[in-house]
Amino acid sequence: MQLLERLILLFAESGYLAVFGALLLCGAGAPLPEDITLVAGGVIAGLGFANVHAMVVVALVGVLAGDAAMFLLGHRHGARIMQWPLVARLLTPARYAQVQEKFARYGNRLLFLARFLPGMRTAVYVTAGATHRVSFLRFFLLDGLAALISVPLWVYLGYAGADKREWLAMWIGRGQHGMWILAGLGVLVVAALWWWRRRRARRSAGNG
Repeated sequence: MQLLERLILLFAESGYLAVFGALLLCGAGAPLPEDITLVAGGVIAGLGFANVHAMVVVALVGVLAGDAAMFLLGHRHGARIMQWPLVARLLTPARYAQVQEKFARYGNRLLFLARFLPGMRTAVYVTAGATHRVSFLRFFLLDGLAALISVPLWVYLGYAGADKREWLAMWIGRGQHGMWILAGLGVLVVAALWWWRRRRARRSAGNG
C-alpha cells in the first residue's frame, strides 16, 4: 500500500497527465503495477481531484497507447528488437520461449489473456509484433476488449474506496483474483463468437 499512497500523492498534484504517463510506463514494462496505478487514479477522483468517468477514459487511452507502442515497436523492428539492452532485460531468451509456448497453446487468445498476466504483458505484445503473428487491428481489438474489463474495474474500485483504505486493500487483493474470473468469461464470449461466425460461414458455403 506504500506504493499506492505515493501514486495518490503524485496523481493528486499532477492529475490526468501523471496517470497517463504512468500507464505508458506500465505498458513499456516498467516495474510499476498497472492495477495499483489504475486504483490510484480512481482514488484521486474519489477525493475530488478528478472526474472518475474522465479518469476511466484517460486510463483506457494510456493503457492502449502503451500496449500499442510495444506491439508496433516489435512489428517494425522484428527480432532485432531483442538486441536492444532495455528490451533484452524484459524479453530474455527464456521468457521469449515461454511466450512462444503460450502462443502455441492459446493462439491469439493470449493477446486477450495477457492483460491479466502481470509480468508477461509487455513481453507478449512485443513478441506478437516481432513475429508478425497477428495484425495490428486484431491485436488492438483483443487488447481493447480486455482493457474494457480491467480498466473500469480498477478505477471505479479506487473511487469507491478513496476514504476507506483498509477496505480498499482488501478488495484490491480480491480483485486480483476476480480478474481471472472475468478473463475466463471474456475468453468464453470470444470463443462463442468465433464458433458462431465459423458455423455461419459454413452454412453460407453449404447453401452456396
